[in-house]
Amino acid sequence: MQTENPPSSETEPVKFTIATVTFNATKLIERTIKSVESQDYPHVEHLIVDGNSRDNTLEHIHHYQERNSIASVPHEIVCLSEPDEGLYDAMNKALQMATGDYILFLNAGDKLHSATLLSELAAQIGEERPAVIFGYTDLVDADEKYIGPRRLSPPERLTWKSFKHGMLVCHQAFFAHKDLYRATTYDMNYRFSADFDWCIRILKKGEAKKMGTHHAQCVISDYLNEGMTTQNHKKSLLERFRIMWRHYGGLSTVGHHLWFFVRKP
Repeated sequence: MQTENPPSSETEPVKFTIATVTFNATKLIERTIKSVESQDYPHVEHLIVDGNSRDNTLEHIHHYQERNSIASVPHEIVCLSEPDEGLYDAMNKALQMATGDYILFLNAGDKLHSATLLSELAAQIGEERPAVIFGYTDLVDADEKYIGPRRLSPPERLTWKSFKHGMLVCHQAFFAHKDLYRATTYDMNYRFSADFDWCIRILKKGEAKKMGTHHAQCVISDYLNEGMTTQNHKKSLLERFRIMWRHYGGLSTVGHHLWFFVRKP
């Protein structure tokens, strides 16, 4: 486990915002809700941004709020339901609404890996506040069966240059500090891979502020292996190529990532 020291420390308990973006997610939302609901750490905000679902998604969320009112470890649950302009517009709304020291995006169908995860992360960082807390990701199928670890694995020391080699940290295993996420929105020019660009920009800003990163050395999330960027794999890779060209330059991007265009989903 390695933590680089940020410029300052804080004494208040660290607060985590888990942001979930939904639209007609009645078949998937419950597993995500339960993974947050089961957390034994009290300083949690679950922020649900719904795109005006027409199924029973909101009913699941209302039952969740009712259970939370009598839970032994209650959390803050905030739900906004209104039309949006797509996934990244909804995620930008979450960035504006979040109140946590850190934000993690956990979309419908994804889960926090264990009920003690947030307690463990809080204990690991103590009073330190790194720019990013990150870890591993497991892949699961639609029946919540374990597929295996994510193919790309995070390095021991994560910097913005690490992503030259691809998205080494899954977006669902990447906690960003409030000083960074509040000033960094998702670029709506990208349809499939704005999260890749966002993570790079978060890391860049963290380094500029001389804030370190913290490798949690544990599995953060169970990722449902059939999201938008899986179904649109080739388009996603083309976007990632554009993003890498923007951040790392053409020669480096071609040299490191020509294989992106030939690998299979």
